[in-house]
Amino acid sequence: MMQIPEMGAFVRALLPVGLTQGHSVRFGVWVSVHPDDAQRAASVWLEPEYKDLTLTGYLANRIEPWGLLACPVDLAVRNVDHTPYCVSSSNKELEQVLTQSWPHSILASLP
Repeated sequence: MMQIPEMGAFVRALLPVGLTQGHSVRFGVWVSVHPDDAQRAASVWLEPEYKDLTLTGYLANRIEPWGLLACPVDLAVRNVDHTPYCVSSSNKELEQVLTQSWPHSILASLP
């Protein structure tokens, strides 16, 4: 987590992308959250309550090849040993990224 003056509060998260043949890849992303939510996350990060943490925010970086900068995203803890995961979005394109299987060739377009 980090809070940058005049920019906002951010939480690290994992964005899982399903690939064909049962494979997947996870992108590490930053999610812009309300400062109160960042404080709440910090207060439970190393506590048993972390398993129940949910947050809502906006993707703070682009995810190639889709873009997706500033898309709304919901986060939840799937594994207490990991940062929260992006689990859903009200943005149609991001929701498709999260729920569809993509061909492995999609990774070839990454820088």
